[in-house]
Amino acid sequence: MTIAIGCDHAGFPYKDGLVAMLQGQGHMVQDFGAHSLESVDYPDFAHAVATAVESKEAELGILLCGSGNGVAITANKHQGIRCAICWTEELAALARQHNDANVIALPARFVPEILAQAMVRIFISTAFEGGRHARRVEKIACT
Repeated sequence: MTIAIGCDHAGFPYKDGLVAMLQGQGHMVQDFGAHSLESVDYPDFAHAVATAVESKEAELGILLCGSGNGVAITANKHQGIRCAICWTEELAALARQHNDANVIALPARFVPEILAQAMVRIFISTAFEGGRHARRVEKIACT
């Protein structure tokens, strides 16, 4: 699977560990940055990940910032993106199962790195259930 990842300076401390974990599982990773703790603007990275997922260059996306809110708001501006902020393993599973989320937003200042990695593992390995949820997901788009 090809997975796009991006973060701002707050998410940077977790990004390299996530990339290594994903590559260790055999996934291709598109790393859109940030590449240091230097202060940056989260929309630049969120748009890059969302564009990669929306254009099908990547199957799923991962975004990290301090709260998860900024990157999620930005990514969800893209028509083909369903980005879910997650802070528990159960939410990561439900985001995929019920909402067919294709991008996960992680609040790096509020979850430990080990939990962030667990949520990503769950997010990428969980399938959309379809059924009654498909009807609801179809109603999300404003087309």
